[in-house]
Amino acid sequence: MVVATTDVWPNTAGFDTNYEENEPVSLIVKGTIPKYAAGVLYRTGPLGYKAKTDDGKVWAAKHWFDGFSCVHRFQIDATPLADSPPKVTYRSRRTVDEYLEMVRKNGRLDSTTFGPKHSDLCESFFSKVMSMFVSIPSEHNVGVTLSINMPGGDKLPGATRPTTNNHTNGIDTLHVKTDSHEVKQIDPETLEPRGYARQKSLHPELKGPFSAAHAKSDPKTGDMFNFNLEFGYKSTYRIFRVSASSGETDILATFHGTPAYIHSLFLTENYVVLCVWNSHITWGGISLMYHKNVIDAMAPFDPNTKATWYVVDRRQGKGLIATYESKAFFCFHSINAWEEPSASDPTKTDIITELSMFENLDVVKRFYYDNLISSIDTGEYEGEKRMTALPMQAQFRLPSIDAGVPTPMPAELLFQAEKFKSMELPTLNPAYLTRRHRYTYGCADRLKSSFFDGLVKFDNKTQEVKYWEEEGHTPGEAIFIADPEGMEEDDGVLLSVVLDGYAEKSYLLVLRAKDLTEMGRAEMAGPMSFGFHGTFKESDRMYRGDV
Repeated sequence: MVVATTDVWPNTAGFDTNYEENEPVSLIVKGTIPKYAAGVLYRTGPLGYKAKTDDGKVWAAKHWFDGFSCVHRFQIDATPLADSPPKVTYRSRRTVDEYLEMVRKNGRLDSTTFGPKHSDLCESFFSKVMSMFVSIPSEHNVGVTLSINMPGGDKLPGATRPTTNNHTNGIDTLHVKTDSHEVKQIDPETLEPRGYARQKSLHPELKGPFSAAHAKSDPKTGDMFNFNLEFGYKSTYRIFRVSASSGETDILATFHGTPAYIHSLFLTENYVVLCVWNSHITWGGISLMYHKNVIDAMAPFDPNTKATWYVVDRRQGKGLIATYESKAFFCFHSINAWEEPSASDPTKTDIITELSMFENLDVVKRFYYDNLISSIDTGEYEGEKRMTALPMQAQFRLPSIDAGVPTPMPAELLFQAEKFKSMELPTLNPAYLTRRHRYTYGCADRLKSSFFDGLVKFDNKTQEVKYWEEEGHTPGEAIFIADPEGMEEDDGVLLSVVLDGYAEKSYLLVLRAKDLTEMGRAEMAGPMSFGFHGTFKESDRMYRGDV
């Protein structure tokens, strides 16, 4: 049954909120939090989406991805007493002062956004065309993913060290990323913006405007991998690596391909895999400059146009070594990838990829605020259209990657799970990146609310699931913290920030990863805004980088 209206499962407070704590405040801890979960949890996302302009009007973003970026920080400190739970403090800060000031002063945005802006009916076709040739300064609304001690980050222009070191927990730098070439440095303790830089500061060839918000890190070396997309008549993808030891950047492969909006990529022990799924940008990227938003710049979904997979060697300098094609689909989040002996020839190597996929592009419009907020009655994403916007856990096999075949080979779809067993914002035990994993954790959407309605654990071996759910409580991304004494993949806990929609307050939830039972929670004084992604640095343990 699809929830059609109102506050059957109230979530308005998680979208329309201005709650922030610029100084650390102590949270009320109930239950238990294991001492191995001590550390720092950062989270990103929009803090509100409305601003009162200087002329007394109210400006509002239309799309969830375009709200006003904020960074949240939870400090979990273990206590010396055996029976006492850790202490939890919280602070947060909007990181878009210039961006907000521009909105308040002008009552509009000239920068590129993800979703369409409220249209200016007085803007002529001529002025829109002319604006394509005018350099538009970036207003730095960067706030999707986070990197702690990002390789090369200390070499970027304006890079600084944290102002204090009382609780930095080995965190020297903190950078926020989005699906562009720009990164923003944040003070890891005060959360104040410290500077901005573009990828070309890492390497002069990284001059395109698009990149993945989700870079991938080698779990052994800490090296970071990503792509940069340069638009043009023949758009160019560059796969690059930033060394964790030296901070130097090298280009692993350069090739032409259809330009697309790509939020994440895959990493195995020896290869980088980039899938250009069916979120193609039209007119060689010119449409992005014309429309000034990603959604309108994307071509309509064509089920007859195949997705293309590119496999790049990252060990021996061989560049692009194989290309594959699969059925059309869209994806925000890759989950993992690994190598195994080929199913057809054990002397060859196959790559298995796992991801949360969508049957078309409906989901990008599903995330308009009007479709998410429980107190707004909208029927656009009900029934069949709501179903087409749900994710499906899936695996693909890229066979015989070292066969040297010059033409694209078919990628094999291994499974496609039921939608109500699937998830968005998927995460896993980070120790299993680049090798076969079994369990994935994420946010469930079973049509019980206008947004997420629980947390789900997916077993890719049996395709069985476990759920955590509390009616009226909306969770965010679940971050896995491993038990250092554990012997199995799911020995650990999950951290998720949850809104109690009835009380209009949030709490940091701690779940046992094995069975999704609650161990404890740290209660907040107000409603923390629904966010995108987070990262966690354990006390006295190695940080594994971008997962």
